[in-house]
Amino acid sequence: MPDVSARPHHEIVIVGAGFSGLGTAIALAKAGFDDVLIVDDGDGPGGTWQWNTYPGVAVDIPSFSYQFSFAQRSTWSRSYAPGSELRAYAEQIVEEYGLGAHLRFGTRVHGASFDVKSAQWSISTSGGDVTARWLIHAGGPLSQPKLPDIAGIDSFGGATMHTSRWDHEVSLAGKRVGIIGTGATAVQVVPEIAPEVEHLTVFQRTPIWCLPKPDFPLGRVGRAGLGRVPGVRQVARLASQTFVEATFPVLAHFHRWVPGTAALQVAARRYIAAQVDDPATREALTPKYALGCKRPSFHNSYLSTFNRENVALQTASVEAITPTGIRTADGDLHELDVLILATGFKVTDKDALPTYPLTSDDGTDLAEHWDAARFHTYQGVTTAGFPNFFTVFGPYGYNGASFFTLVENSAAHIVRVLSEARRLRASVAEVTPAAQEKYMSAILERRPLQVFTDPSCASANSYYFTKNGDVPFRASTTLEASWRSRRFDLNDYAFAERS
Repeated sequence: MPDVSARPHHEIVIVGAGFSGLGTAIALAKAGFDDVLIVDDGDGPGGTWQWNTYPGVAVDIPSFSYQFSFAQRSTWSRSYAPGSELRAYAEQIVEEYGLGAHLRFGTRVHGASFDVKSAQWSISTSGGDVTARWLIHAGGPLSQPKLPDIAGIDSFGGATMHTSRWDHEVSLAGKRVGIIGTGATAVQVVPEIAPEVEHLTVFQRTPIWCLPKPDFPLGRVGRAGLGRVPGVRQVARLASQTFVEATFPVLAHFHRWVPGTAALQVAARRYIAAQVDDPATREALTPKYALGCKRPSFHNSYLSTFNRENVALQTASVEAITPTGIRTADGDLHELDVLILATGFKVTDKDALPTYPLTSDDGTDLAEHWDAARFHTYQGVTTAGFPNFFTVFGPYGYNGASFFTLVENSAAHIVRVLSEARRLRASVAEVTPAAQEKYMSAILERRPLQVFTDPSCASANSYYFTKNGDVPFRASTTLEASWRSRRFDLNDYAFAERS
């Protein structure tokens, strides 16, 4: 692949060098698109796995599913790989597929605007401006930290850090530590740091459903089997994919037809009862909303960590942060040395997708457009009114299965459109409003089947829900999403030469 680092114009610019950007770039290269620039504000590939280095960080679906279908590894150390192995996997992908010359790190995009006359995107970055015929946003949802809106947050005199920006220079040994949040990240952090701190206070707004995690070391024999015995890798992946499909897409999107969440909820209650000794703590850790309303977690020692004498669960709401700690609504002041914010990410926030102003030729800003008319896309990849622009992780594109499946589906969709544009010698491609409306209608018609319509979801404080109460998932099975991403009618797009 040619060196593109010094050229101001590229056929394609991809924003994001996480697995979304890498997977899309590989798909484009296989289809003959070589003039590709990938920009990322991190200092290496991996996206979420580059930014998130907190203690205990690991995948929460089996490693056999959490990888590209075309680049399966037999070297995972565990059935659920730790974050360091995902970062290494990203680096291996870059090396194996020759993406290094296309990557520009330490480059943050400040804005992008489309000019219909030249049929190009002008992209402003911290490393200078570039132009592109096609712009692909490949930023993931778990990289931009969301800080809590709490009075006095800047006044704390000790060390403060968000889990996605972990400061490894800060020692927690013998410290009084407070962690705000009990989501999927906190579930991984809490058991890891509890043994080394003097005291850990976990400030919980909403409890999370936590189930046991079938996590085990693969060992040399297991890795050898995956790498050398014919069929073992395929069987492991099939079993993993089936497990992932059964535990989210099917149960979440077809809840009314397959009410398996009730059985899982019973199992989760039994797990809490078996793990937590104190009845009051056990009750506080038990969610009151239906399993599925909020992202559940899987961990084998999170719940039992609350049996430790140096760990306390605080359910009174956080009223303010002071120079010495946290004051809760019951009037107590919890003195701390270190404050950890496990408060999640900007997922459906207005400034999250994309993370920069993006405007069409008439000056319409995409974030403003979605904010005014709610999220709407075509297969989560394109939006009418924004030609030559694609999203890998767009609203109503992800169905909840393996993130890598989403990347491969979106990449296949994008390649299909760009290949058709190249065949037609078209410089502009835009999904038609009619095709977008048809897709959205079909997806929203399934909403009554989903678990998210359960009334108890109102108390879940789930990031799945937008401010309008929508859950912008692709309500479909993985097989359906995969099929439609590769077989959609090309007439759903309008292709044109430069005006």
